[in-house]
Amino acid sequence: MILRVPIKHCKNCGTAVVYRIPDDGDTKERAVCPACSTIHYENPLNVVGTIPVLGDKVLLCKRNIEPRWGKWTLPAGFMELGETAAQGAARETDEEAGANYEMQGLFAVISVVRVGQVHLFYRARLLDDRFDPGHETIEARLFTEEEIPWEEIAFRTVREALEHFFEDRRCGSFDRVHELSIV
Repeated sequence: MILRVPIKHCKNCGTAVVYRIPDDGDTKERAVCPACSTIHYENPLNVVGTIPVLGDKVLLCKRNIEPRWGKWTLPAGFMELGETAAQGAARETDEEAGANYEMQGLFAVISVVRVGQVHLFYRARLLDDRFDPGHETIEARLFTEEEIPWEEIAFRTVREALEHFFEDRRCGSFDRVHELSIV
């Protein structure tokens, strides 16, 4: 069960929608406008971010916004229209950490089914240890694996990405993209 507010009105004409299986051969119930016949599809939202690393340390940001104010996270947020996933991850790293970095490859794709989201994390190599976090971040700080405040991590997706990152680092290889699902 996805925890989203259902569509109530047509985005095109404002008429109240009805939920039914469209007449176009679809097999799922959708929000359909009875006035202009527009079918409104509800698709997952993309969350994009990075795992920024300097030497043996990972950069985490302490959240200054809800949900999970005061908890630690990787720099990440919702992808915007008009940008690629990598561009969105870079933008979020700029906004939340103010870090100097070099983008690297896609590291993890995590489907969070119950909230209709897909989280994409890229690796990033920090160029220095200077940060200028934006208003959404209380503090940006580097942690070794042993120093990470695991009980204060904001989201399960961040924990999963970090655990897989440290596992891959111990194995000496980042040659695969992790695909995970949280139901």
